[in-house]
Amino acid sequence: MISVPPVLILTIGAFLIPLFKGQVRTVFLITVPVVTILDVFSMKEGIYWVVNILDYSLTFGRVDRLSLVFGYIFSIITLINTIYSLHVKDNGHLMAGFIYAGSALGAVFSGDFISLFIFWEVMAFSAAYIVWSRRTKASEDAGMRYLLVHIFGGLLLLGGIVIHYQDTGSLAFNYIGLDGVASWLILLGFGINAAFPLLHAWLPDAYPESTPTGTVFLSAFTTKTAVYVLARAFPGTELLIYVGAIMTAFPIFYAVIENDLRKVLSYSLINQVGFMVVGIGIGTQLSINGTAAHAFNHILYKALLFMSMGAVLHQTGKINATDLGGLYKSMPMTALFCSIGAASISGVPLTNGFISKSMIVSATGEGGLLLIWFALKFASAGVFHYLVIKVPFFAFFSHDSGIRTTEPPRHMLIAMGIAAFLCIFTGVFPGLLYSILPYPVDYEPYTGAHVIDQLQLLAFSALAVTLLMMSGIYPAEQRAINLDIDFTYRKLGGLFMRFCKGPLANIRNAMARTSSNVVRASIRFASDPLLIPELVFKGAYLGVKKALGVSQKNEQEVITLEKKIEYLKALRDTGRYYGTEMPRRPLGLGVLIAYGLIFFYLMIYMFKLF
Repeated sequence: MISVPPVLILTIGAFLIPLFKGQVRTVFLITVPVVTILDVFSMKEGIYWVVNILDYSLTFGRVDRLSLVFGYIFSIITLINTIYSLHVKDNGHLMAGFIYAGSALGAVFSGDFISLFIFWEVMAFSAAYIVWSRRTKASEDAGMRYLLVHIFGGLLLLGGIVIHYQDTGSLAFNYIGLDGVASWLILLGFGINAAFPLLHAWLPDAYPESTPTGTVFLSAFTTKTAVYVLARAFPGTELLIYVGAIMTAFPIFYAVIENDLRKVLSYSLINQVGFMVVGIGIGTQLSINGTAAHAFNHILYKALLFMSMGAVLHQTGKINATDLGGLYKSMPMTALFCSIGAASISGVPLTNGFISKSMIVSATGEGGLLLIWFALKFASAGVFHYLVIKVPFFAFFSHDSGIRTTEPPRHMLIAMGIAAFLCIFTGVFPGLLYSILPYPVDYEPYTGAHVIDQLQLLAFSALAVTLLMMSGIYPAEQRAINLDIDFTYRKLGGLFMRFCKGPLANIRNAMARTSSNVVRASIRFASDPLLIPELVFKGAYLGVKKALGVSQKNEQEVITLEKKIEYLKALRDTGRYYGTEMPRRPLGLGVLIAYGLIFFYLMIYMFKLF
């Protein structure tokens, strides 16, 4: 029996953070994710925490092997990220991190669309706050763009859920398949979080603008939660094979020319998620196992890479490749951990990247997807190029930049050390990871063919980069702003904002004036319903008399009528009554007329019924 939902532990823990100071605060920060780990690892398969609200059943604990493998790694990385963030004094930053991690766990264990959508949106808002926590103009703008994009994705998801419920009468979150408008909307909603091509620009835009610790949190949850829900709802969807293949390829070209090393890692994150999306699209047991294993491993080595670059930024205040170099002398441990992360993401044998990526590549071969197999091989070579060569080399081993600093605080080194150990441990002992995957694993990564094939790929990739650099063809690192698809969004967004502030604002003001006049006229009519008809009738009557000749008596009536008209004009212009000499009908008359109109309407309605 499971006692507490993991999301509850992290959420309550988040709101208790401001109550603690000093060493007690440090102990508390570590205790919360440790308790979460114990809670997740104690889970047994089944359905738990079902809450009935009105006519709907919300399932907050659908536990099976697919959700457990994501739950395990989410809870583990929360602990690692928390250790890495112990120096952070901003309580709001840490609270947002716990809520973000908790909502990701909540989404993973959701058994219905309503609870999934709730946690999906909490993730978006808490992640936006993590971006804002750097408190710079760039982070504020990037966080707002992040939030707007994910609100749009949430609306797509919500629309799909509503239509799906109307079509099926069920809110259970299970296999959907790509069939109908609802499934397309849900897929697009998931695809925004997964950084599908043309929907990806929010990731390299926002992640590098967060704090060194915030980026580590961000790298773990949003895209991998999207991978989980895609694996749950759309396994075997052929379209995802081609979408994933494009995701593995196009970020390479951006990463090669990018100067900001955290932005390089952001593009590589999209590349790695592409491998997982391909595995989901294939939909076999081997490919789904490969996707789950690769998500598990990717969270570890990507966090390690972001932690190492975060340590560089924390110690030097610089993150551009053009500003760094030679840091291995001052930060040897950080350089070692970064190199382990780069080796893992490149799939070097004896690292965790090798034992999971090869499963997906093998699944493409078994499925006869030769073109996709070549695309994944190309992407693997590209990853080795821009991560093993670019990130560790330019940060730690290239020309001496003259920067002399020290290693980051001990707790940051401990967090990086834990992640590096797990990258190697799971790579050397893959059976431990394979034992928790969704399906029984009949795959051996350390065969002669697999190892030699991967070593050849890495060796020829290194040779190609060396030749390009020696020949001067390799693009030099330079300060530049590289345009992505978000350039189009920003331009269109600017035009839209100008339209909103110009023509649309004028239309709004005109409608507001018109509605205000209508309301005032309604108030006047309600306060004295017979005044306006009386004026209209008398005006017409006196107009006829004036045409025939005005007597002294008629002249007095004209003066009285003109006073009433002036009274109406003053009331129209100011909404206030001037003077008490104007006669007013009693309130009861207006009520009587209103009742008469209602009675007349009811009579017509009853007549239609019969």
